[in-house]
Amino acid sequence: MDNTRWNAIWINASIATMSKSNIPYGMLERGAIAIKDGKIAWVGTMDSLHDKPNNLAEIVYNASGSCITPGLIDCHTHLVYAGNRYHEFVMRLEGASYAEIAKTGGGIRSTVTATRASSEEDLLQQSLIRARALLNEGVTTIEIKSGYGLDLATELKILRVAKRIESILPVTVKKTFLGAHALPPEFQGKADSYIDLVCNEMLPVVAKENLADAVDVFCETIGFTLEQTERVFIAAKKLGLRVKCHAEQLSNSSSATLAAKYQALSVDHLEFISEEGVEAIAKSGTVAVLLPGAFYFLRETQPPPISLLRKHNVPIAIATDCNPGTSPVTSLLLMLNMACTLFKLTPEEALLGITRNAATALGLQNSHGTLEVGKTADFVLWNINHPAELAYHLGLNRCIKIIKEGKIE
Repeated sequence: MDNTRWNAIWINASIATMSKSNIPYGMLERGAIAIKDGKIAWVGTMDSLHDKPNNLAEIVYNASGSCITPGLIDCHTHLVYAGNRYHEFVMRLEGASYAEIAKTGGGIRSTVTATRASSEEDLLQQSLIRARALLNEGVTTIEIKSGYGLDLATELKILRVAKRIESILPVTVKKTFLGAHALPPEFQGKADSYIDLVCNEMLPVVAKENLADAVDVFCETIGFTLEQTERVFIAAKKLGLRVKCHAEQLSNSSSATLAAKYQALSVDHLEFISEEGVEAIAKSGTVAVLLPGAFYFLRETQPPPISLLRKHNVPIAIATDCNPGTSPVTSLLLMLNMACTLFKLTPEEALLGITRNAATALGLQNSHGTLEVGKTADFVLWNINHPAELAYHLGLNRCIKIIKEGKIE
């Protein structure tokens, strides 16, 4: 075998590289992309190839005019959980609010009860169904949060399941510890004591067992205060873990500004973020992750301030927020359409939100999210004429082939 040759090359493709460019989508018409040892070895137009494809690569694949994009990235999910909350959906249709449902013992605590009672194997099998649904639409990287255990044993169980998903399916999984998701029933009225547990007992074990890449907090009137959130951020930083924040979803608490102070990877939801908060995350390089599925499912009326995010050049990511209560969504493609129709993003902004900006939200910008030399060879072939079609179609999966680390899946 000639080790100087590429392992494979895909030719005759319309390639949306999503790299920074003056050309929309970073498009390459009549393009080609080469793979070597699971990485992108070359990408460009067919005319710029210095030899015939057969002389350059061991295997030549003809894309036959298909559109190629980077592998899609779902950068905010709560994918590992047990049971469902369809009854709360009915309650919400009858007029109950998210906060009202939580106060009656529903919401996150309901899923906590089911998840604590589930074995690791049962939890894995339930979660694999959701993960496969995402992968079928071209998702090659997923973030999975814990947060449905709220005790050490179950939080570790959730994170182990997330790790097992990566070993079973062709997907990169980034794991986020969300112990500060809600107050467990056994700590009712003792929120500070629970934060003590999160910071002093849970986090050190999670870090020691290398089960999380980042730490998240739900900072909200029905979640945790700014002071409690900051305690978790400080503990995470001491352990070398990056932070994220569920911020400004139901009210403006200034949690995005706090998260920016700790160089958060992302702040997520943001319906009520102020311009001060937008300015803060712009300065810290924090990604704004928007979750149109939750906005739609909760029938919210105040969208995130897209114009402010654009004004301050904040990178915008889009995710499913896959969870049993407020966004039971397993279609990242549907989120593209909702981001455009509900939040008025352009199709290009939406696609950047599940590729380049989503990679940045997970700290993966140097290896994922765009089709550039040296990055991981994760890409998808689509039966479409233009990448804007991905945001246009509803319920029609145009995915032809998924290439994960250079291998056809």
